Amino acid sequence: MRKILKFLVSRTFTVAILIIIQVCILINVFYLLNIKSATLNTIFTLISYLIVLIVINRNDNPSYKLVWSILILIFPFIGGVFYLLFGAKKMPKALFNSAIKSKIKLNSAYLDNQNLDIIKKENPSIAKVFRYIENCAHYPIYDNSRIEYLSDGNVFLKSLLETLKSAQNTIYIEYFIIAKGYMWDQILEILIAKANDGVDVKIIFDDAGSIGRIDNNYDKYLAKFNIKCVIFNRLKPQLIIQMNNRDHRKITVVDNKVAYMGGINIADEYINRLKRFGYWKDTAIKIEGEAVYSCSIMFIQFYNFLSKDKINYNLLKKHIFSFNDGLVLPFSDSPTDDEQIGLNTHLMLINSATKYIYIETPYLIIDYKLQKALCLAAKSGVDVKIVLPFIPDKWYVHVMSKYNYSLLVKSGVKIYEYKPGFIHSKIIIVDDIVGMCGSINMDYRSYYLHFECATLFYKSKAIVEMKKDFINIINDSIVIDDLQIENVGIFTRIIGALLNLFSPML
Repeated sequence: MRKILKFLVSRTFTVAILIIIQVCILINVFYLLNIKSATLNTIFTLISYLIVLIVINRNDNPSYKLVWSILILIFPFIGGVFYLLFGAKKMPKALFNSAIKSKIKLNSAYLDNQNLDIIKKENPSIAKVFRYIENCAHYPIYDNSRIEYLSDGNVFLKSLLETLKSAQNTIYIEYFIIAKGYMWDQILEILIAKANDGVDVKIIFDDAGSIGRIDNNYDKYLAKFNIKCVIFNRLKPQLIIQMNNRDHRKITVVDNKVAYMGGINIADEYINRLKRFGYWKDTAIKIEGEAVYSCSIMFIQFYNFLSKDKINYNLLKKHIFSFNDGLVLPFSDSPTDDEQIGLNTHLMLINSATKYIYIETPYLIIDYKLQKALCLAAKSGVDVKIVLPFIPDKWYVHVMSKYNYSLLVKSGVKIYEYKPGFIHSKIIIVDDIVGMCGSINMDYRSYYLHFECATLFYKSKAIVEMKKDFINIINDSIVIDDLQIENVGIFTRIIGALLNLFSPML
């Protein structure tokens, strides 16, 4: 009862109720206008058909265009208005424009190097993936860098705490979720001490990800300890698509020397102190060396856009490193442009595999292109293995993921469900030579709506550790075979088909 009362007075509940009221008023107004005037009804219907033509001719995802066209045609005018409110807008272009200009300028010293030529000579198909990210995401390929694979939340936390304690100049932290609990308490204690010692501590967290798990106006609370914090895209009771654009990135950067990136948020379920969906399996990477510079740039661009307290790029100290651990390319993806970096990188990695591609993802909400790429890879002899959760965090997303099993398995893709619980990791391993770890899920939200980040690395020693961990996960997983797929009930199949149709909106 106490939990129910707490939810009823929460900001989440208030925002949801106010949005529902607005939607009901909007629908009621349109309904009254329609029944009172046949002329208005005809005009509204013609406008809806016009909007469908605009939707179809937009340079957008075909699945997205299909679902909106269906809704607009079934519910003339109301569907059109909802499209204009929710489907036709993106985040402010100012963020994209400022980011591109600063990235090109700041990264120009690194873009003119021989690292891409090294990959070209050895693996031309892999080189295309790196070149694509360089050209379209405007991040360079680094040598003199090192990747350490962190196989679960506790390994990550231990490493992170040690690095934070070593900070001398700056600590930048950006996460989708920051939640009160043991994990955050351990981190915050160090941050407060470091801020008192004069270290510049700055934090970004997403409002939707953290709402209800941390106090309202937490930025003001942190300011008492001289920790500067900005909250990304505060939830408001407004019918606008920007509320869908979330900061899903997970980044920590210390002194421009060490960075962390991966699927792990700052919440106790990630270190299994809070049990939610069985054992929570997640991963991250620790980046050292020159490649950390790109991670710093990612954070600074975001922070400077969101805060009046600007970070001077010129104060970003560059350090000399002599690591020998392959090549490293951290990058970010944004919904402010028309380039789906995350989606295209996944596609190109699948197409570049010649021996195997191993994937860990909590969701498998994929479109026709990705589905075909996975099927063709398997049919051409590539060993395609995908691990998903056995215990889902969202039942409807799990149903949509399962809907995609049938065609993939028939084509030779091996799908596993992680028996101990929920796998939240987002990693890809290709042919023992390429690894990728970051925040990008294989779903519509990550590909089109969220701000994301990941790191691609070539011939790093971390790939060996990633592969070992992947095999251990496979041994703890259930193989999805034809019999299991055939035994899925008709009701579940129908629900899966309907949900899959509307997956771009979920």
